[in-house]
Amino acid sequence: MSADGPVRRRGRPASAEKAAGEPATRDRILGAARTEFAERGYDKASIRAIARRAGVDSALVHHYFGTKEQVFTAAVQGAFAPAMGIPDLLLSGSREEWGERLVGYVFKIWEDAVTRDPLMAIMRSAVNNETAASIFRGLVSRNLLERVAGGLDKPDAALRVELAIAQLVGTAMLRYVIKVEPLASVRPEELIPRLAPFVQRHLTG
Repeated sequence: MSADGPVRRRGRPASAEKAAGEPATRDRILGAARTEFAERGYDKASIRAIARRAGVDSALVHHYFGTKEQVFTAAVQGAFAPAMGIPDLLLSGSREEWGERLVGYVFKIWEDAVTRDPLMAIMRSAVNNETAASIFRGLVSRNLLERVAGGLDKPDAALRVELAIAQLVGTAMLRYVIKVEPLASVRPEELIPRLAPFVQRHLTG
């Protein structure tokens, strides 16, 4: 520290230094990144555009996250965070209840706009870009599929878990993204008992 006050990081603008002191700045950048990736896709999204949405300097985005790929990775982790509890939810309960517990939990995530919208935004980028898809795939594999498969103790555990998740992802796409009727309007309480036996069969049948 100099006599005139704290020394700023070299190459970092004063506006970035000021914004870095705001606790919500990082979250605001992530929110702007999810919106940018959702509206423009991974290829067309840029650090500059994300910074503009967040009301900060581009240097601050680089300071927090680094490259665009790293920004996307952080956005994915934030959007996918609610689903991180799935392995603990299943592995802490009886296997005979896995289907119902998994389906119920997934519907809880998708029915709440607070958790649904960020996840949907990231999924749209992942569908249209291989780099984004690779990042999303790696996160899902490490934090969800591999952990649940490890608790199945079956030779084809990985395939079983992927089939169960595919059943639910397909349902979510038709219901929340494409909005196919009557699936889009049926209450979750009616869908859960219909889907749970199939998911249960994929996992343990």
